[in-house]
Amino acid sequence: MRVLVTNDDGIHSPGIAVLATALAEAGHTPIVAAPAEDMSGASASVIRMHRDAHIEVARADLGSKDGIEAWCVDATPALAVLTATLGAFGEPPETVLSGINAGLNTGLSILHSGTVGAALTAQRLGLSAMAISLEPGDPWLWQTAADVAIGQFGVLTDAPQGTVLNVNVPHRPAQRVEIRWAQLDPYGTVRASLADGESGRMQLEMRAGGAEPPHGSDAALLASGFVTITAVGGVHEQAMPYEVAELVQPRLESSVVPTPSSPLPVRVGKKRRATPTTR
Repeated sequence: MRVLVTNDDGIHSPGIAVLATALAEAGHTPIVAAPAEDMSGASASVIRMHRDAHIEVARADLGSKDGIEAWCVDATPALAVLTATLGAFGEPPETVLSGINAGLNTGLSILHSGTVGAALTAQRLGLSAMAISLEPGDPWLWQTAADVAIGQFGVLTDAPQGTVLNVNVPHRPAQRVEIRWAQLDPYGTVRASLADGESGRMQLEMRAGGAEPPHGSDAALLASGFVTITAVGGVHEQAMPYEVAELVQPRLESSVVPTPSSPLPVRVGKKRRATPTTR
């Protein structure tokens, strides 16, 4: 299978080379396209770095004996995914792996992750994807994370097209790794805070959350030494809560002609039903 491998730590991060090598050894065809520099926190941004909107691209050497095709892209990981699906690096990929990220991506804070953002961009483009992140440790257990990714790759490819799996790997030897499906923590393993800075400047830092994570959450299971897998999705519509609809419906009726495809809910006794739009 032709697999695009990207990350948000940059093309020179050790994790991306280990992951691409593991894919090649498993019989797949990895194509690496990763940012020229650290793009952590880029989310699913596709911003371009130059005023004229061009994207600089160059061949890269991962130092792999497998001769893996690799590209250094002056762009975010999400933009690397987008351009890959347009044929920027040869035949478009069949799926996307993003990582191995140097640090965990847990909880609702994954909204800001460039690693997860690349995977969600793949989903929007109709591809399945996996984001793989590793808990820091000395030494970094890159191979353990790659082994987990390869082991779960079949789960990804057997799932419906457009599935995204967020995988987090604790700092544990491979022989002691156990896997659990997990819910997203309300926050994550780290939270943002403002440090003391000079006048006219702000210094943002990421620190351990401190609070006890909820039972069954990815943060709690990782703290217990489990690999966690969570199926995640990108932007989607939500049903409008009745309380909001009750406030906005009169305004909508005075300014917009209702359409049959978008009825607003109304209360009938203690039940709710859709406002009829035709008679």
